[in-house]
Amino acid sequence: MSDEPVTGVSGGGLRHFVSPVRLRMQIGYDGTDFAGWARQPGQRTVCGVLEQTLSTIVREPVTLTVAGRTDAGVHATGQVAHFDVSGEVLQTRSIAGEPANLVRRLSKMLPPDVRVKDVETAPAEFDARFSALRRHYEYRLADDPWGAEPVAARTTAAWTRPLNVDRMQQASAELVGLNDFAAFCRRRDGATTVRDLQQFEWVRDDYGVLVAQVSADAFCWSMVRSLVGAVAVVGEGRRTPEWCAGLLRQRVRSSEVPVAPACGLSLVGVDYPPDEQVADRNSVTREVRSAIDSAGCCGD
Repeated sequence: MSDEPVTGVSGGGLRHFVSPVRLRMQIGYDGTDFAGWARQPGQRTVCGVLEQTLSTIVREPVTLTVAGRTDAGVHATGQVAHFDVSGEVLQTRSIAGEPANLVRRLSKMLPPDVRVKDVETAPAEFDARFSALRRHYEYRLADDPWGAEPVAARTTAAWTRPLNVDRMQQASAELVGLNDFAAFCRRRDGATTVRDLQQFEWVRDDYGVLVAQVSADAFCWSMVRSLVGAVAVVGEGRRTPEWCAGLLRQRVRSSEVPVAPACGLSLVGVDYPPDEQVADRNSVTREVRSAIDSAGCCGD
């Protein structure tokens, strides 16, 4: 992608074309009524709604690349995606060369369960998926006998037995580090299940809800909800923290690990390096994944 404008002839005269521009968006959504992020024919998805709305505004097809493809029912407050758009589009009256002006236009056209919070230009090398350093998730779990408070029920899962947060914290600590999380991941052909789990901590908030902060370089399919399910089983006393640690030795999905409900999970942030380092980060991410896969550490 050239940094210089190009010119062309149209209608017998000289017309000025502006090179394509890469835009980065921060997105929030309530995933309850979506069939996940990824576009699916005949399904209402976050990606599908955003691409359709953006294409209407910029009057050209838009294809989004996302940091993390969340499952059906999973929410986000800090999702990140990028797309390329003709530079000429940014010079229209409603945008006036400032991508942030798209935020107000999108707020008038998008449904209330998805919001674009920020739009900014990004380097041509920026990739929402491969440039990411780590993803941050939050999981909310209520163990009160009546379940979650109604006003928070769309974003808080209910657990039917009382949970001991100290036991859950101990079990979570056993899982932190660079490990093969095959026991916690649904099978996806050719995809590695080796991940660097950098944070997995629990607290009770002021309303008694158990809140987990979970961070890793990346997550495989259904990994966070399975981690929560395994640790909750320890929290209710049916398993020991050592049992959680033992799951890391398994190389296939474990039938003993329950998958916690989707409604409690939210993607709350994605970390990226400075703009001048994104190209290097892309290379590192691809090389690490390639090396892991070549070593045969893939989920199956």
